[in-house]
Amino acid sequence: MRKAVYPGSFDPLTKGHLDLIIRASRLFDEVHVLISKNIVKKYTFSTEERISMVEDCVKELKNVKVACDDRLVVQYCKDNNINIIIRGLRNYSDFEAEFSLFQYNKDIYPSIETVLLMPTSKTQIVSSSAIKELVSFGVDISKYVPAQIKDRVKNKYLNK
Repeated sequence: MRKAVYPGSFDPLTKGHLDLIIRASRLFDEVHVLISKNIVKKYTFSTEERISMVEDCVKELKNVKVACDDRLVVQYCKDNNINIIIRGLRNYSDFEAEFSLFQYNKDIYPSIETVLLMPTSKTQIVSSSAIKELVSFGVDISKYVPAQIKDRVKNKYLNK
């Protein structure tokens, strides 16, 4: 069985994230969407809220599992017999960050591989931080977040 993990903070999940999850679900037998901890980020949504949003958006994808882990992604991979990490690559700065992560992951877990998926032209510019800013200025975010969670995202930022 070919298993892969797609880690991220998903704060919130975007249409770009969802696009990569759907595409990965076609490439692998099992995809774990891992809500992971990033020690430099301050989250808007609680872990439970992020899990719920992702689950609501992937429930039709039978080979996708949603999980949460506060350890390194490679530690989760080892414990779940996963040797492929999926990452999205939107731009050159993403490449630089992913290249460094790849090296660390290889050092820690030599059998791990990283598969980079490129965004579509419709999702290339989408980022969680941009969504936060758009909502705060009253811009409609329908183009950028899945319909299932749009109201939750909008309400969370407007009520902060």
